[in-house]
Amino acid sequence: MPTIKDVAKYAGLSRTTVSRVINDQPYVSDEKRQCVLKAMEELGYVPNSSARRLRSQKTETLAVLLPSITNPFFSHLIEAMEVKASQWGYQVIICQTHESEQKEQDYLELLRTKQVDGVIMTAVHNDWEVIESYRECGPIIVCNENIEEAQVPFIYVDQEKAAYDATMHLIQQGCKNISFLSGDAESNVSAYRRSGFLKALKESGLPFLPNASYSNAIDVNSGREIFRELRRLNHPIDGVFTGSDEVAAGMIYEAIKEGVRVPEDMSIIGFDNQSISMLMSPSITTVEQPVQEMGEKCVEVLIDQIEHRHRSVREDHVFTHELKVRNSTFQEIALVNS
Repeated sequence: MPTIKDVAKYAGLSRTTVSRVINDQPYVSDEKRQCVLKAMEELGYVPNSSARRLRSQKTETLAVLLPSITNPFFSHLIEAMEVKASQWGYQVIICQTHESEQKEQDYLELLRTKQVDGVIMTAVHNDWEVIESYRECGPIIVCNENIEEAQVPFIYVDQEKAAYDATMHLIQQGCKNISFLSGDAESNVSAYRRSGFLKALKESGLPFLPNASYSNAIDVNSGREIFRELRRLNHPIDGVFTGSDEVAAGMIYEAIKEGVRVPEDMSIIGFDNQSISMLMSPSITTVEQPVQEMGEKCVEVLIDQIEHRHRSVREDHVFTHELKVRNSTFQEIALVNS
């Protein structure tokens, strides 16, 4: 196997010159550069990429921290990030925190120990003061959340506005007693969605029903269980805002079993426009987030910081959501959006 020494001898140049060409360093004439490249090609010399990364102190690796890959929103987000990163010559490692503060810190240590060049956080479980201490080790950006005191780039949808629009749609369909379902009650996403929900109720003069508000609603089974609990309440619930299409699907499945008509007896809204939202009957009205565009933007912003070695500052890249109105809230679907 040829070495740098062989390439230098073949090209009639010094090993230092060859090394500069391999590592794309300056102070090499175009003539000498072409001579080295030709020698490498003719000898079949392949540079050691690992050694090059060590010399440049770059791993060409990005860490993406997320609660769980089983959530379709995060799996689609990761797919978009991985494709975009590979176009720039970077690889992505997936770090599932399972909403654990300690796991989150453990993965952030990858930045401190120079095992990754940058970190994308799709959820934040520690206080920001804890995260802030890692910023001196490398760039960190946040996707899907908005933390007011943090001075890093943020890529997100206005969750408060999205929940407000969805709740107002339920109200416009005639719903009076509306249930609010969220995932992690401590997350910023849930807090903003709850704020938007309450704002819509207040503007419409409708009451907030604490006993019809649930957290940890994350999948089909929790949707089924919560539906059964709602049916046991003294007052009938005629509208439900959920933070997940899977939760909405579980509620609709249970409604069909119990003979509850959707949307005539109960209108249900999901979130994220997952495939299951179109497969259910009735199809699920849902809030769509531009997941692919958000994932791509995360990678672009992070790699820009890595390549140009500048300290990140507060940037807000706010993407627009869209309410997809379907049969779970509106019968005459042909007259509305598909």
